[in-house]
Amino acid sequence: MPTAMPIELDQIRTEISDTDQQLLKLLAKRRTLALCVADAKLAQNKPIRDQKREQELLLSLIEKGKSLGLDAGYVTKLYHVIIEDSVLQQQAKVQGQLNGDNGAVCRVAFLGRQGSYSYWATQKYFTRRAEKLIEIGCDSFNEIVQAVETGHADYAVLPIENTSSGSINEVFDLLQHTRLSIVGELTHPIKHCLLGLPGTDLSQIKQICAHPQVIAQCSNYLQKLQNVKIDYCEASSDAFNKVREANDLSVVAIGGEEGGQLYGLEVLARDLANQKDNVSRFIVVARKAIAVAKAIPAKTTFIMYTGQQPGALVDALMVLKTHGISMGKLESRPIPGNPWEEMFYVDVLANLEDYAMKRALDELNRITRFVKVLGCYPSEDVSPTQVQAS
Repeated sequence: MPTAMPIELDQIRTEISDTDQQLLKLLAKRRTLALCVADAKLAQNKPIRDQKREQELLLSLIEKGKSLGLDAGYVTKLYHVIIEDSVLQQQAKVQGQLNGDNGAVCRVAFLGRQGSYSYWATQKYFTRRAEKLIEIGCDSFNEIVQAVETGHADYAVLPIENTSSGSINEVFDLLQHTRLSIVGELTHPIKHCLLGLPGTDLSQIKQICAHPQVIAQCSNYLQKLQNVKIDYCEASSDAFNKVREANDLSVVAIGGEEGGQLYGLEVLARDLANQKDNVSRFIVVARKAIAVAKAIPAKTTFIMYTGQQPGALVDALMVLKTHGISMGKLESRPIPGNPWEEMFYVDVLANLEDYAMKRALDELNRITRFVKVLGCYPSEDVSPTQVQAS
């Protein structure tokens, strides 16, 4: 009996490519429809996110997927990404309409140059908000802030904390004195790799170039290395450039794989961070504060000086509790020129225009020495839609 002729590999690959092209077109269509949903929700005064609807959708898709041979975990993971994108796209559109931002051209200052982690965070955030992005790379956080304060940039993207190395104190201290307002936030996964020129061998390494925050986040890995010099750089992009210009197989960098590829570097080792889930939070600042639509979850960040009397901080935090305001973060920083005295940075999950938030700030102004609102902005914490396992 004659056997069936095997399908040629090239033919299979062609069919896969055709399928991928169809998927991309369908994803683009879905995103367009999601933006239409945002208009409908605003017209009906409904919140952007409807988690009950998301759960029903996901359960239906899981069941449909099972009938097509797709397991529940695969479908769930895929649609978590799609739903998050849909929510963030809708929020960006609503915010642009509310604040009169047409998003045609945005000048954005960030740390480093093309390929730095701040560069990728900038691309990620403004892809949804600008038709054209003018990138302004800077060598320090102070230079970034000055670029916006002087009008040379419209926005700045600043890393403010990391799950491995904690808060970036220099940025917190700059926020105390700047006139800029926080207008946005985003989180970005940070995957540190050891990167070198093609042909580099791990046994040859004598010098590692990296940003100080990257060094801190990979301290456990670096402690295992012997007779290796650490070269601190202004940004990961500077570290990549140093390796490229050194043209020496004993010199390597730590940074993101995508960034290293831009400089012709190859991955020598992956997952160097102390914590497996290494994520950085970035804030976006501008000269003018924004309003946040009621349909969107909001965060408000402020600083306060409670004084040194016993129980002063507890009294201030009780104000938030009394008004039903959830706190997302509390960070203390020393006050320059005032030894042993501290300023507190507070993130709360509330809109600055909420009645409860206004009442709380009025009360805090009465019982503390100083309160300054740094900004109210949309929360980009899109928690994954949960469904009960059947």
